[in-house]
Amino acid sequence: MSLNPALRASISADLDQTITDYKHFHQTPELSMQETNTAADIASRLQSLGLTTHTFGGTGVVTVIENGDGPVIGYRADIDGLPITEDTGLDYASTADGTLPDGGTTKVMHGCGHDTHITVGLYLAKHLLAHTDLWSGTVVMIFQPGEETGQGARAMLDDGLWGRIVRPEVIFGQHVWPIPAGHLYVSSGTAMAMSDCLCVTVRGLQTHGSQPENGIDPIVLGAYMITRLQSVVSREISGNDMAVVTVGTFHSGLKENIIPDSAEFTLNIRTFTEEVREVVLERVRRIILAEALASGAPEPEIEEMYRFPRCFNDPAETESFLTHVGAELGTDHVHLEQPSTGSEDVGAFGDDIGVPYVYWFFGGYSPAKFEGGQTPPGNHSPFFAPDDVETTLETGIRAALSAVLNKVGKDRA
Repeated sequence: MSLNPALRASISADLDQTITDYKHFHQTPELSMQETNTAADIASRLQSLGLTTHTFGGTGVVTVIENGDGPVIGYRADIDGLPITEDTGLDYASTADGTLPDGGTTKVMHGCGHDTHITVGLYLAKHLLAHTDLWSGTVVMIFQPGEETGQGARAMLDDGLWGRIVRPEVIFGQHVWPIPAGHLYVSSGTAMAMSDCLCVTVRGLQTHGSQPENGIDPIVLGAYMITRLQSVVSREISGNDMAVVTVGTFHSGLKENIIPDSAEFTLNIRTFTEEVREVVLERVRRIILAEALASGAPEPEIEEMYRFPRCFNDPAETESFLTHVGAELGTDHVHLEQPSTGSEDVGAFGDDIGVPYVYWFFGGYSPAKFEGGQTPPGNHSPFFAPDDVETTLETGIRAALSAVLNKVGKDRA
């Protein structure tokens, strides 16, 4: 069922201010688990609507919108930015600075669209409060920090989220994506990949570059490890399963004629199932240790940096969501898609208490960006920014309202 005409009119009437607020958040990103000002801004805006806010996980913000008897629904929006220097050329581009975990400084950008998610979440709350005659129940709004590092959901849960806040019966969330504005994509079942990030420190023996026989070269050893790791997916995983193994960084040495005593590289691993995840992790560790042994090197250090949980869309809830959002956006704008190899920690909120959830993607680019087979800048790019902001925000708000009102709307089936 499509949205009430009065609700649609409110969305349209608020669009100019919605865009203004989005641009504000775009200009003021903060790094994961450092979203102090962002969280304060979100809390202030929710409080101005008459809502009480709660803090979890340091910079997570939660509010509960109660409106009589009915189902309890959760909605999550993530709020952190990325250590990227923005290169969009927008007049509202970010120039914010942030502090890295190692103490260094970096420019910060909402290069994954979380500014969009914040704005949609705030206006979802506003429109629900403005139209309490249309629904009955409770909506739990979760503004989550630290999604980019996989820390935020777990930090909020470990801080007692579901012990202090009413537990929802289903949780919804969404993500802006480099697909046409006005369109929506959702997967049934596995929606996104699990992810494991490892840091490997290769130990060698330092020596002068002219006397390699007196040392153990960690750069050569690391190169062998990285090359051999490429065989995990091609030779140790069934063709029926999905796995991605990526080496994203490699650092070693300070001078061309000195063989250093160590090297360091980082790995990112993506899988769809726990069974394949464990196989890949075991194979990765075996190869790294075996290559060190073959080189006569000390045992390397393999450190887990962070991991993302599964994101599994409940099939029944997904089917119901597709029906209702299709009625609102048009069935030709709503698509059932294969799972993404990207990762998200939103699933932890539902899995921790055994409730279903649905997570989907909505478009951020005008159709012109796709003409001639072009691909617009993707998430985590310094060029990423929706070029059709109005349609992007309006679609996100309409989709969120459709999902929530499907459960708590007074005219629901």
